Amino acid sequence: MPTEIKIRRGAPISPGLDLPPPFRAVTLREVGDAFAHAVAIAAEEGAGTLVHVGRFDLAEFAVVLEPDEPLRTARRAIYPGMCALGDALAAIAPPNKAISFDWPDAVRVDGGLVGGARLAWPPGDQDEPPPWLVFGVMIRLVTMGEGDEPSLRPLAAVLDDEGGSTLDGRVLAAHFARHLMAAFDTGQEKGFGEVARNYLSRLAPAGAELGKAGPADRPDAIRRDIDHEGNLLIRYPDTGKVERHPLAGALAAPSWLDPVSGAPRR
Repeated sequence: MPTEIKIRRGAPISPGLDLPPPFRAVTLREVGDAFAHAVAIAAEEGAGTLVHVGRFDLAEFAVVLEPDEPLRTARRAIYPGMCALGDALAAIAPPNKAISFDWPDAVRVDGGLVGGARLAWPPGDQDEPPPWLVFGVMIRLVTMGEGDEPSLRPLAAVLDDEGGSTLDGRVLAAHFARHLMAAFDTGQEKGFGEVARNYLSRLAPAGAELGKAGPADRPDAIRRDIDHEGNLLIRYPDTGKVERHPLAGALAAPSWLDPVSGAPRR
């Protein structure tokens, strides 16, 4: 990436979470909202603050970032964040379980929706660096009801039904923090193009799972790209048409979040 998304160095390791030293944790009770709290304290607490909610049914956490680039390109932080989340999930799931994304923010395990990420920023000039960004994560770990289809609880099925250990949201948050550092390092060393390629390698056809055609799975699409502002480009073979899907608009409402329950959609 052309400029660094800063994480303040030298913060103490949190005793509650096994985070690497650049991060410091703020832990909320089960009723807390990690994303909303991180947004509320972002300006004061600054980069590297990771807010975590201690829930057993959901892994819920959010991290504050401080970009060094204009807002119109800083929103591309969704991509290294998603790459880090995918790698963190892959680290705790059996190797035969596919981790995939629906553009730009949803996460699937073996085709089943488990949650996703969202990005917040303060109002401001598109051509000026925002004082902060907040990248938030919510992943369903277990279901609260009985009789659910296995496809609605893929992460629980991976870790429980197949003899794995029960995942604590703190474990996922710790894996995520380490992979996020690696993703930002990749962007700084090799450029945003490498981050985009890593993200696109997990981008799955959305239509098959959702029962509808999504912007990234048209049957006549020949290529999917992400441009310099993070927008998704779908290229078609015969006509040379390029379909552009703006990132800012897609981030306005998380595709995976049920606004009624406040949890991942089922």
